[in-house]
Amino acid sequence: MKTASLTSNLEYHEKRPAIQVLLETETGKEIRIAFKKDQVMKEHKTPFPIVVEIFEGSINFGVNGKAHTLNKGDLVALDGNVPHDLSAITDSIVRLSLNKSDSAKRVEDVAKNS
Repeated sequence: MKTASLTSNLEYHEKRPAIQVLLETETGKEIRIAFKKDQVMKEHKTPFPIVVEIFEGSINFGVNGKAHTLNKGDLVALDGNVPHDLSAITDSIVRLSLNKSDSAKRVEDVAKNS
């Protein structure tokens, strides 16, 4: 058994979203993205399907150039290779579920370059 917390040891970066791998299993990775209000992750794609959960706060989640407002408790599933972006309306905690073959470093690079 593995355990993790979306709220323990929570740290925000002043200039960009903070990325932390919380769990890694045989089938996937669970990543926490901590956004301060107005922080963004520019448009990007993932080669594999993802699931995004808004654990706390509110996010504009752009898909193919159209923004969708997601609030605490909302989930979205997205196929691979679909352009998307995120913009924090409020301070927010986002849980990102990745395929095992996907890379947490790729997510970190998106945040650093946004």
